[in-house]
Amino acid sequence: MSKKIVVAICGASGSIYGIRLLKALLSRPLKIYLIISKAGMKVLERETGYRNEPFSSFLKDQGIIFHENSGLNIYDQDDFFAPPASGSFRHDGMVIAPCSMKTLGAIASGIADNLIHRAADVSLKERRPLILLPRETPLNIIHLKNMHRAAMAGAVIMPPSPSFYFNPKTISDLVDTVTARILNHLNIEHDLSKEWG
Repeated sequence: MSKKIVVAICGASGSIYGIRLLKALLSRPLKIYLIISKAGMKVLERETGYRNEPFSSFLKDQGIIFHENSGLNIYDQDDFFAPPASGSFRHDGMVIAPCSMKTLGAIASGIADNLIHRAADVSLKERRPLILLPRETPLNIIHLKNMHRAAMAGAVIMPPSPSFYFNPKTISDLVDTVTARILNHLNIEHDLSKEWG
């Protein structure tokens, strides 16, 4: 049975992390459940040039090659009838890349006022992997406390901090070092980076 992964893209800068993650996931026989917040869509437009075209076409323009057995389902942030909103929907992990401080605060506080927040809340309560890529710097004490609260509830806090020890040559190389860490935590095999040693 194919693994099911929930991916969310929020309104923080760094939509490239979400797109690169989708590229890695959709090249495998996985079922992907994608949620993009309204703010995330605006940032995506700003950072990638996305212009309200069919999203699967946009992904193909970004160089994403769909595996013949992959699946992509896209949901509006206000769709509380989507599968990820329910604990009875079993999946293999959720990743929010990038994760805005608003989304982090909602998750840390148990506020589920959109599908992204609700899906994250469900992931925590059902003890399913939840990986957050918080994009902000510098961090104030509220941000740090929210990260601590989310981590104590079971989330993996993974700031997108690229690795440099394999001498990356491009931005894509740098982003891949972060994407590789996400895939490691989802137990998905990849060849994006070498293991140290």
